[in-house]
Amino acid sequence: MFFPSQLLAAFVAPKGIGQYIRQHFLDKTFQGLYHPNAFDTALLIPYFIVLILLASYGAHRYVLVYLYYKHKKNGTTEPATHFAELPRVTVQLPIFNEQFVVERLLDAICRLNYPLDKLDIQVLDDSTDETVAVARGLVNHYAARGFPVSYHHRSNREGFKAGALAEGLKTAKGEFVAIFDADFVPPEDFLLRTIHHFTEPKVAMVQTRWTHINRNYSFLTEVEAILLDGHFVLEHSGRARSNVFFNFNGTAGVWRRCAIDDAGGWQHDTLTEDTDLSYRAQLKGWKFIYLQDVECPAELPVEMTAFKTQQARWAKGLIQTSKKILPQVLKSDQRFHVKLEAWYHLTANLSYPLMIILSVLLLPAMIIRFYQGWFQMLYIDLPLFMASTFSISSFYLVSQRELFPGKWYRALLYLPFLMALGIGLTVTNTRAVLEALIGKKSEFARTPKYHVESKKDKVRANNYRRRLGWVPWIELLIGCYFAITVYYAIDNENYITVPFLILFVVGYWCTGLMSLLQGRFAGISLSAETHTKPFPVGV
Repeated sequence: MFFPSQLLAAFVAPKGIGQYIRQHFLDKTFQGLYHPNAFDTALLIPYFIVLILLASYGAHRYVLVYLYYKHKKNGTTEPATHFAELPRVTVQLPIFNEQFVVERLLDAICRLNYPLDKLDIQVLDDSTDETVAVARGLVNHYAARGFPVSYHHRSNREGFKAGALAEGLKTAKGEFVAIFDADFVPPEDFLLRTIHHFTEPKVAMVQTRWTHINRNYSFLTEVEAILLDGHFVLEHSGRARSNVFFNFNGTAGVWRRCAIDDAGGWQHDTLTEDTDLSYRAQLKGWKFIYLQDVECPAELPVEMTAFKTQQARWAKGLIQTSKKILPQVLKSDQRFHVKLEAWYHLTANLSYPLMIILSVLLLPAMIIRFYQGWFQMLYIDLPLFMASTFSISSFYLVSQRELFPGKWYRALLYLPFLMALGIGLTVTNTRAVLEALIGKKSEFARTPKYHVESKKDKVRANNYRRRLGWVPWIELLIGCYFAITVYYAIDNENYITVPFLILFVVGYWCTGLMSLLQGRFAGISLSAETHTKPFPVGV
């Protein structure tokens, strides 16, 4: 029998893990003395359950690729008709402590190619720092030059972003509402390329594809860009073309005002108010349109903790939305494949706690299953790992091939790090998912942006950085645990698992170290006054 105390003895054995186990336990297999016991079974059953569940979510990525190509002819490009007279549009700009990027945002909005008498620009500012003075000064400047821009400041953050958007709607004049976060720079023709799709009366929302101002800033931003490309190319397009539910991304899109009201308005009981409203509107029968060919550039997070904060907010918000919305979807009269896709979409982040469980069980499972031989691992483990792991690489490679036909092969360099980064996010996102499952509320944690567009730009304002807490240290410890697992695999000549296990080591160590070391080499910090100017340029 192989008991927990014997497993501990294997770790401290001076002869080495593999040699100790072979001599004391596994050799008995060939003598007919080894029999799996209750402890072995108790480990292997959850191990395989977790693998199967992860493989299910991995197989779903293949489904999205299939749907993308199967329904490619259904992709929306040009509107069926055009408005004879352009409708009034309210542009909402929700900001919170965005002193470094608010000027760039307003500059872009005031360059939009749209009649000024049909525009209504709202700066919805919940800031508590120097951004208040900067934003108010910019609004006064543009208003004096004839732009229809108004400044709205709240002394409290009730409802956070959703609350700010709802407050702005009380005085909004537009029949349609375009929303841009502070780090976005919409092109001049954005409204003209989106508004005419609303000539179809059942269209509630038009979403455009995010692109990336600072994609080439660092290795981290390159990987982030590929992650987002996969979402905006394959997930959004695959769902939109298949006529299943997909979501507004909170920015770079346009809403029909009456559809917001009909769906119940902006609600702030989840951290992904955009997805929440999207599902409520589609359950009401409203139609969504996704324009893959219309690009809206934005700034990617340049620091690991900022990226982790963003991902954790999305992970927690989607689980909160799934608890709130999925029962309504499942009880609705929607077709089965719509309900199934909604399930996979809204519960996808459950894979993070599953990954934690897999991380804990992997080494014991390898030890217990050593005696079972290669054949069993080949026909049981390999298909599961293929579904849960290699689906990631194929998913993102396809998205890069669609966006960059002649250069997509460059993504091969980033794939191992993309997979490692996804693994490294496990601790942070598991914490977020568990908080959502138990109903723990938290404030809307903004993702700090610093107006970093090229390698010569420096990260500023240390006070915008999130506190590190204990998470990076846990990530480093888990990385050490997997380093031991790599050693065990090599010691037992289980070489086929080594590359996969190294991804875990690299992922946990990289996210932990990059979180702890962020800002150490960013150069001398500059004050807000040295970056922002009293008046916009180029207007």
